[in-house]
Amino acid sequence: MRYTTQFLLSALAAAQFPPPDVPEIAFLGRSNVGKSSLLNMLVGEKAAKVSQTPGRTRAINFFALLDQSQRRKLVFADLPGYGYAKISKSISAGWPAFIEPYLAIRSTLKLCVCLVDSNVPAQQSDRQLIDWLRAAGRDFAVVATKIDRLSGNERTRNLLALKKGLELDEVLPVSAKTGYGIRELWTRIEAAGAVES
Repeated sequence: MRYTTQFLLSALAAAQFPPPDVPEIAFLGRSNVGKSSLLNMLVGEKAAKVSQTPGRTRAINFFALLDQSQRRKLVFADLPGYGYAKISKSISAGWPAFIEPYLAIRSTLKLCVCLVDSNVPAQQSDRQLIDWLRAAGRDFAVVATKIDRLSGNERTRNLLALKKGLELDEVLPVSAKTGYGIRELWTRIEAAGAVES
C-alpha cells in the first residue's frame, strides 16, 4: 500500500499526544543509529529531519500515514534517541517523563521498532530497552540498520552476534541507503497495525 505522510505534531508531554484513533508504530534507538534515514526510506519522502548532529530529536514526533483517499491508516512515532554522550543530562533525565508513559500505556501503540547499528556490537542501552519492552508486554521488532556497510560474511557474523547479545531469535537487517529489508519491515509494520496492503 502506498501512503502519503503528514507531520502531525511534536509532543513533550503526554497531554500533547495526538488522539489515539489509529494504530501507532514507535521507532526507538540510539541517537546515531539512522532512525530518521530509515523513517524517510519507509515513507518514500523526507518526513523526518536527518541531522549531522546525533541527538537532535528532543520530542516525540508524530507522522500520519494517509491512504489514497486521505484517511489516516497509521501513525509513526519518532522517539528521541538515547545514549548519546553530547546530550545534556538534564534533557535525557527528562525523557522518561513523557516517553515511559507513551511506551507503557498508549492504547494504540501496536509495535515498537527498535533500531540497532549492524556495525556495532550489542549495547547495554539496547538490552535495557528490549528488557523493558518485554516486561511491559509490548510487541517489538529489532532492526539492524546500515547493513549495506557490511560484506556478506561480516553481515552474517554481526547479525548472529546481535541476536546472541540481545537474546533474540530474529533481527531484521535493513539499509536506508539501498532499500534492503524495507519490504520485510513494511510487512511486519502492516501486520502489527492490521493494515490491509
